[in-house]
Amino acid sequence: AKLKHPNIVTIYEVSEFQGRPFFAMEHIEGQSLRNLIKGKELTPHHVINLAIQICEGLSKAHQVGITHRDIKPSNIVIDADGRPKLLDFGLATVMGADKLTKTGSTLGTVGYMSPEQARGQKMDHRSDLFSLGVVIYEMVTGRRPFKGEDEAATLHAVTHDTPQPLARYCSDATDDLQRVVFKLLEKDSGLRYQSAAGLISDLKKLKKELESGPSMAKRKPSIAVLPFTNLSADAEQEYFCDGMAEEIINALTHVESLRVVARTSCFAFKGKSEDIREIGRKLSVETLLEGSVRKAGNKLRVTAQLVNVADGYHLWSERYDRTMEDVFAIQDEISLAIVEELKVKLMGAEKARPVKRHTEDLDAYNLYLKGRYHWNKRTEQGMRKGLEYFQQAAEEDPAYVLPYTGIADCYNLLGWYGYVAPKEAFPKAKVAAEKARDMDATLAEVHTSLAAVREFYDWDWSAAEKGYRQAIELNPSYPPAHHRYGEFLCYLGRHEEAFREIECALNLDPLSLLYNTILTEVRYFARQYDQAIEAALRTVEMDPNFFTVHWLDAFAY
Repeated sequence: AKLKHPNIVTIYEVSEFQGRPFFAMEHIEGQSLRNLIKGKELTPHHVINLAIQICEGLSKAHQVGITHRDIKPSNIVIDADGRPKLLDFGLATVMGADKLTKTGSTLGTVGYMSPEQARGQKMDHRSDLFSLGVVIYEMVTGRRPFKGEDEAATLHAVTHDTPQPLARYCSDATDDLQRVVFKLLEKDSGLRYQSAAGLISDLKKLKKELESGPSMAKRKPSIAVLPFTNLSADAEQEYFCDGMAEEIINALTHVESLRVVARTSCFAFKGKSEDIREIGRKLSVETLLEGSVRKAGNKLRVTAQLVNVADGYHLWSERYDRTMEDVFAIQDEISLAIVEELKVKLMGAEKARPVKRHTEDLDAYNLYLKGRYHWNKRTEQGMRKGLEYFQQAAEEDPAYVLPYTGIADCYNLLGWYGYVAPKEAFPKAKVAAEKARDMDATLAEVHTSLAAVREFYDWDWSAAEKGYRQAIELNPSYPPAHHRYGEFLCYLGRHEEAFREIECALNLDPLSLLYNTILTEVRYFARQYDQAIEAALRTVEMDPNFFTVHWLDAFAY
């Protein structure tokens, strides 16, 4: 009765009559979603509209601590106006109340249960999101994703099988819709959407794309750029190989309609001989770019291969024998070759060059790459070393804007972690960030660095939020902007918004230890302690030596 929402059937009374329990609910003129699915083929647009409303009803239930536990088409009724309403909370659990069943028992509907529900394990609101994924899959394709000859076979499919792609049964299903549904159907609850709010945000984006016309709803190509192998005699040239891959990633993120996995997740496979198809599965991409660099004096040999994840075959490969003066041209040629091979549409000036160059000074460029190489280690020594190189790059080419963002980032974190006195670090971060903004206000990196100063040093929440939002608007594919904004929102107590931003960061950079740890932090501050511990343990599995996650895990316990 405490659930009052347009997408939840209203319960008026729960009582007893002659020793038998009953409840009185509102009368709905309409039909069940089960009958709607059987009666006609639903378009992706219709499916998304229904899914958004169902999810808004679920979000309301989750906000008050209620998990439905039996989401299925027959428990969703469509009223005369076409509005879906959730009903039958008979198996629902209330956070903090006594459990209906002990762990190890199973309640729910076979075929719509989450894996943890099928195994009789502890579950939470993310179980409902899995079940909703099954419902959305069925709305799109007309069939359930998990089905066996009997209940035991179906339960095995739920816990072990991967569903067929949506496009096999519905040619209108876009790549983005497939990504959303398959994220809901992850076996590991920690890899699903972590809140209904995050799902609603992505569904609304899909709706907007579909309403913008067919060109906006095309299947989006995706790529991950793996670290280039260092074949040089000098092991210290590793920074240059990393920089080559990172620059190509940065170039491709500016290309319209191409999903590019961020650096951290790509570099998680550095030095590992993992199967290409397994890497593609973990990063949810269709193509991978791999390559190598051999550098001797001023001479370069760069090789690059674009690989189709599905079958492991090369789509394109090239070898470049050049000099160091040609390094920028090589990066452009590789980026444009990828764009051509994947048939990605380029707009305006992008046809000539995917990304803006910020310096032509090779010495300054090399110093900047060394700075980022050490900065990415995220240790005190790494940040101090990175700071030195950024400062040298700025001295070498005072008009080169990126070293100033690096200087600001180093001082921000050195001050935040207490490696440098905050009263010394933050003013220096502010000077560098403001200088970068004055030089080029069109970079997401600049606004993210400056917003962090506004947050950490000025305590100007309004200016900080404006800066983070501007960074995201300039480059929605820049993960640090989503991460910093999400953490900022968490500190303000706006947890649902924070979840959405961290979800965005993780979509772009799924294997980032930092972003997975920040998810633990947001769960902790939202008082979702069990989920915080679960997120922490998942990060520990990725790297047991990542100190910060152990620290947050201890707080959650």
